[in-house]
Amino acid sequence: MKMYMKLLSVVLVMLCLFMLASCENPKSGIDPFSNGGNERNMIVVISDIHLGADLAYAECKDNLPSLEKLLKQIKASSNVKELVIAGDLLDEWFVPAPINTYQGKDQADFVKRIAAANKGVIDAFKSIIDEKKITVTYVPGNHDLTVTEASVELILPGIKQARDPELGLGTYSPTGHPEIAIEHGHRYNFFCAPDPFSNQEIAPGTISPPGYFFTRIAALHVTQGFPAAGDTLPIVTPNASGDESQNLLYGYWKIWEWAVNYLKIKNRFDEKIIVTNFNGFTGTYAVNDLVPFQKTANGLIDVNLYKGIQDTWAQRQAHNRVPVNIPTQQAIAGSDDPNEMDNQAKVQYFENPNSDVRIVVFGHTHVPRLKTFNDHQGRKSIYVNSGTWIDHNTLDSTAMNFVVITPQNNNGSSQTFVKLYSFKNEIVTEMAADSLKP
Repeated sequence: MKMYMKLLSVVLVMLCLFMLASCENPKSGIDPFSNGGNERNMIVVISDIHLGADLAYAECKDNLPSLEKLLKQIKASSNVKELVIAGDLLDEWFVPAPINTYQGKDQADFVKRIAAANKGVIDAFKSIIDEKKITVTYVPGNHDLTVTEASVELILPGIKQARDPELGLGTYSPTGHPEIAIEHGHRYNFFCAPDPFSNQEIAPGTISPPGYFFTRIAALHVTQGFPAAGDTLPIVTPNASGDESQNLLYGYWKIWEWAVNYLKIKNRFDEKIIVTNFNGFTGTYAVNDLVPFQKTANGLIDVNLYKGIQDTWAQRQAHNRVPVNIPTQQAIAGSDDPNEMDNQAKVQYFENPNSDVRIVVFGHTHVPRLKTFNDHQGRKSIYVNSGTWIDHNTLDSTAMNFVVITPQNNNGSSQTFVKLYSFKNEIVTEMAADSLKP
């Protein structure tokens, strides 16, 4: 009887401990980094972390501890083969307009400040790299557009970098998987694709597109506490001549009109508030320098910075290795629409007869989603957006997103699985999943 009671007590204690552990770890039922076998073949994709040099205004601050935890889970997995960072790891753009980004120094100093401000996350990445069991691959985004290979290597020594010959771009297919294409996606965006043609007399050698200035204003809008507008934008009307270039510039103005009204700042639009000293720019600029203007209703539309940008989109696409041409009007109008980015996965890859890619992963939009298409051969294909890790994502209620691709393996699976997850509140939630046969 005594022995029976002792055994019962042990069982009850174990049961209580199990229940307590379950309550403390509600995500224990989901292990996104296990394939159910021993093979190391899983590919994890994460993007849009936006590590800043100053946590006073960085977009990712509160989520940093959770990211550290996730990276440690990835490192502990015996099935993850590769971790791909699909752009916007480091943020040179989200800096309030009056702040000197490099503080009078250089990019090397800037990325060192990012590493110091985000030490836990950087150390977690370095720990995975140093262990050499999981390959860590970096692909450039638009917010780290001008961050050089040497600068990334400076703070993450040994990281693999997937870059195009042109600075600020890269598309990556994991070794042995040409059917997978991972890129940030900004090369298809009129406001965010590298622009080596505009402003060359003002800022020789610059590749920074207008999205850079847009983001500097956005950061000021946030740090000013989402204020009421300090100024109003003069109205521009279509040029009566019907000139195509003028019509395109009017469309460009419409996007800026939306941006200025959405990202309100306290300052007047003629105030020189945007401090550059960045990527060839040395001046300090006003909102009025960026927004097209018109002296006479229905007359000539002009602009100071990015003069002629509406006429060089075809050249930019050629320079940026865009496979399928995007009409300029479509590119301008869709530059603030996440759906247009999703559509480009279909156009550039699945409908492109020169492409055999069947799984595309983009970041950039901060809108995590998974969509299924048929390619030009009628085969099922999958597009997934890897979302973001910024603290406040106004475009989607989920947060801390990542993608896991599990190719067919030696454990009898004939399918390649693609799954999209959220780590919100440090609970792993499967948001969407699909699969295809190779």
